[in-house]
Amino acid sequence: MAYIDLYDIDKNYDVKQIFKGMNFHLEAGERVAIVGANGCGKSTLLKIAVGLEEPDEGKRIIDRSVEIGLLSQQPKFNAGLTVRDAIEEELKELKEAQRKYEELSQLLSKDHENKQLIKEHEEVSAFLDHHNAWDLSSKIERVLQEFQLKIYEDRLVNTLSGGEQRRVALASLILKKPDILMLDEPTNHLDVYMVEFLEDILLKEKFTMLFISHDRYFIDKIATRIVEVEEHKLVSYRGGYEDYLYQKEQRLSAMQKEHENLLRLLKKEEDWLSRGVQARQTRNQGRKRRVFELREQAKKNPAVIRKMKVELEREKKSWRGEKIMSKRKMLFEIENLSYSINDKVIVKDFITRILQKDKIAIVGPNGSGKSTLLKLLLGRLKADSGVIKRGDFKVGYFDQHREMLNDEHTLIETFCPDGGDRVIVEGKNMHVFGYLKSFLFPREYLDKKIGQLSGGEKNRVALALLFTKHYDCLILDEPTNDLDIQTINILEEKLINYQGSVIFVSHDRYFVDKIAQRILILRGDGSVEESHISYTEYLEIEKELKGLESFEKEIETKAIEEIKQPKKKQTKLSYKEQRDLELLPPQIEELENRIDELNECLANPDCYNKKGLSEVSKELSSIEAEYEKLSDRYLELLEKQEELEG
Repeated sequence: MAYIDLYDIDKNYDVKQIFKGMNFHLEAGERVAIVGANGCGKSTLLKIAVGLEEPDEGKRIIDRSVEIGLLSQQPKFNAGLTVRDAIEEELKELKEAQRKYEELSQLLSKDHENKQLIKEHEEVSAFLDHHNAWDLSSKIERVLQEFQLKIYEDRLVNTLSGGEQRRVALASLILKKPDILMLDEPTNHLDVYMVEFLEDILLKEKFTMLFISHDRYFIDKIATRIVEVEEHKLVSYRGGYEDYLYQKEQRLSAMQKEHENLLRLLKKEEDWLSRGVQARQTRNQGRKRRVFELREQAKKNPAVIRKMKVELEREKKSWRGEKIMSKRKMLFEIENLSYSINDKVIVKDFITRILQKDKIAIVGPNGSGKSTLLKLLLGRLKADSGVIKRGDFKVGYFDQHREMLNDEHTLIETFCPDGGDRVIVEGKNMHVFGYLKSFLFPREYLDKKIGQLSGGEKNRVALALLFTKHYDCLILDEPTNDLDIQTINILEEKLINYQGSVIFVSHDRYFVDKIAQRILILRGDGSVEESHISYTEYLEIEKELKGLESFEKEIETKAIEEIKQPKKKQTKLSYKEQRDLELLPPQIEELENRIDELNECLANPDCYNKKGLSEVSKELSSIEAEYEKLSDRYLELLEKQEELEG
């Protein structure tokens, strides 16, 4: 069943064409990631799908019964609402359904034969089941804790930062559980722990999703399908990010073979055309036109294939590339470093060495002091105690405010401040356009002022500028923010091949895994842990240890509660359990009959050829799964009833 269908969509902004004949379909249960270069139309696709923008041509068909929830880049809240109020405001319908359910349950306990009450009760129960909204209060508490919003719950939501407001909006959306969740860069402003919680809840609650993200681990874990915006249309790939890379490689191989076949056909047709006499006959004018079309196609194909090949090779190298650890001279020697801000301890008695060619990621929860540690290394902040011994070397610094850029300068003035049009990059003398082209800038941008660029474009300029300078060490604060995946791939390639050392802060786990040889984990309590395993491995181990600790505490708490107060014994099934016990047998019998019918069909070629073998098999598998689920539930209720009656 399709929730959203887009047919033959055309969309232009002024003279820029975004989509031409684009088609897209979102099925129930799919989690579709949109990828592509900045400016290709990812956000436009999201807005057309949700109905915020109209296409110039084409049709948008949507199932009107479904509810769509959109996380925008800049959410808006009513004035005067606290954080908790803002979340509960979005859940008013679910809270009303809970109240109605309790009211109907009480009425049914006195009048359990009333058919109208039973019908209403079942409808409300189904609504709460659909939204998994039986225990909203504890869910609200958990989301407040996991998204680090608990400390702000009584604060006016409009006084929070933009990133904190997005977390409030995201918390409301996942609790509301709309039929379709549409998210634009949901992992922005989330640390890795928040991202892990988000991943878990999205998978557990089985959301239908359409989302944009540059977090490749997030895409790989969440997406059931990826659509890439390419040449004003969409190319669809099944599965997550690893599957996308494999299928794209297969597609590239097929395109290359197709191009070889095209060239063979063109050669044959060119031979025919060169004979001249037949080609000039009126009846052969169509064939002659076809030769010219083949020529144009043959000119275009190599450029498309080359572009795809370069991007794919870069991405494969980034995804699977190995890093070589190589130690050189001492850059920083840190001894017993301690620093606090307003009584909050950032680092305490921290000791480490940073050597030439080290590639180190600084990670940790939001607010743990990652950027502060960078500023201590740069000498912009003075330690409370301890020392940072620094060798004689040059440092290049990239921060989220792009302080090295001047909005009044053009790109060519930025890269060639002394005039001319050449830059030195890793010892090579290059034309500035040739270099900027590798950072995806077209020639017409050379005369654009920095102030006219988007945030992502400014980040690209700042990063490109870093690699035109001779630095022994790069210090980068969230370098992947506002970058698309293609640009992140370019940055990863540059950093992997970079001969100096790199110290960086990032919440992008994929990026950290690809670049870092070592990670420094800030706990938020002043402690700093060092690890040489990948960030993903570290997080998995940490998660396991937390799970064990939580399990131990749970056992201990239960034991204490049992000693203090024996649990009140349940004497009969709840109303919902009793209703399930009555309704499940006919449902199970109906499923059994359908399973028999489908098995008979699979044994009869006339039947399965008519319906389609794969369709019959798919339906049988689905019904058998439902049969198992209902049977298990029924047996569980029978056992419970026997225990209570016994």
